[in-house]
Amino acid sequence: MEEGNHESPSRDAPAKERLSTGIEGLDDVLYGGFVPNRTYMVRGEPGAGKSILGMHFLRAGLEAGEDVLYINLEESTKNVTENAASLGLDLDGVDFLDLSPDSEYFARNLSYDIFSPDEVEGGSVTEEITNRVEELNPDRLFIDPLTQLRYLAPDDYQFRKQILSLMQFFNVQGSTVLFTAQATETRPDDDLQFICDGTLNLKRGDEKRTLAVTKFRGSDFRSGPHTLTINHGGIDIYLNKLPQTFDHEFESETISSGVPELDQMLNGGIERGTVTIITGATGVGKTTTGIQFMKEAAGRGERSVVYLFEENQRTLMERSDAVNIPVEQMLNRDALSINETRSLELSVDEFNERVRREVEEKGAEIVMIDGIIGYKFALLGENDKLTRNLHTLCKYLKKKGISVILINEVQDITGDFQVTDEGGLSYLADNILFLQHLEVNGEMRKVVGVLKKRTSDFERQLREFRITEYGVKIGEPLTGLRGILSGRPRQPDEELEP
Repeated sequence: MEEGNHESPSRDAPAKERLSTGIEGLDDVLYGGFVPNRTYMVRGEPGAGKSILGMHFLRAGLEAGEDVLYINLEESTKNVTENAASLGLDLDGVDFLDLSPDSEYFARNLSYDIFSPDEVEGGSVTEEITNRVEELNPDRLFIDPLTQLRYLAPDDYQFRKQILSLMQFFNVQGSTVLFTAQATETRPDDDLQFICDGTLNLKRGDEKRTLAVTKFRGSDFRSGPHTLTINHGGIDIYLNKLPQTFDHEFESETISSGVPELDQMLNGGIERGTVTIITGATGVGKTTTGIQFMKEAAGRGERSVVYLFEENQRTLMERSDAVNIPVEQMLNRDALSINETRSLELSVDEFNERVRREVEEKGAEIVMIDGIIGYKFALLGENDKLTRNLHTLCKYLKKKGISVILINEVQDITGDFQVTDEGGLSYLADNILFLQHLEVNGEMRKVVGVLKKRTSDFERQLREFRITEYGVKIGEPLTGLRGILSGRPRQPDEELEP
């Protein structure tokens, strides 16, 4: 079994028999890591992260108390260790076999051919490799890049024969081998894919890097491409799918907003494991209303997380403090987490992983995305894919019993009321709460109403909505006005001017 749409580990090679790759996300892709005593290839263009992946592989071996060997055929040991240190990766304890060409060699030969024909006949390089492996008997072996050994052989046939012999030797020694390959138009690496037990493909695009596994003998794996990032600390891998989850056992209860009149409109509040869309024009109070639910959750000892796509944390804190919502205290008590996302900073995979960790590892019970339009502009990806991902993310959170709040902004500040259905999200919403600006006798006012509540009945009357220094205030039902949703309310007996 080599590939498929994979949601559970293979029984052929249980996770307890795996070798960690040193990258948590890659271990997830491979359902635990590499199968021991096999050979794996990492392909990719220059700068894709191949060598760094190998460094993680060797470091994981050191942490497990294993002997590890790095055979560097292109860069000197000094350059390798300096590059690793710049990323915060310590290679202290790694044994090196440095077969890289030095500057004097190129000065003498003025050639890009690393090994000359007379060296091939003597077999000095392959002998040096086998001697060092026999001496050290490493548990893990990383060759970077193996394709440099093509220069040892007079033709491709001899090269393949030589590599097969080396791999069989490594197998007898009990080593798990990882090697890098860099194909060119004149020298492809297709032949190496038949030799190895697994192939990892790294790509570096204009906007993001990816990893995809295309071959993995003896085990299942998660189909790619998955997002790959390189930061201080090395490589992170983010799966392109949220983990499969079944309906989570959670107590079905109503969550109060802490504002009695708003709860009354919602027949008690919103339920756990539901999606609520709060929609309205700019400046009408959507975010404040969402944070109000989180304030009440903090009072119950629950944790919430908000993802800001359209403003920064400082602005949110200042606005909240001015209306009696103690966001700073909530942050200090770890009852709230605020995450800002800058434009085109994250991929969808990375964002999903952040949300998943907040829920599964940190226990967040309310997740708010502020807002839907900003989400689509801020994350890397095509608009329709981002919409599908938001659907998938909300369904995942609902199954986990998480209350989701989505902030949606409509374009018109006043006038006929509208609910912009961004990407068909209204069908996903269990609750839709709308806020609207309106003008009454030359005065700007706001109104709140409930359009949908899937799990129960709700109040169908509109109420005045205000944000004061004491918090959110909701007035009595506006039963004495007509045409509120037009933005120009009037008395029942008042005719609308043409």
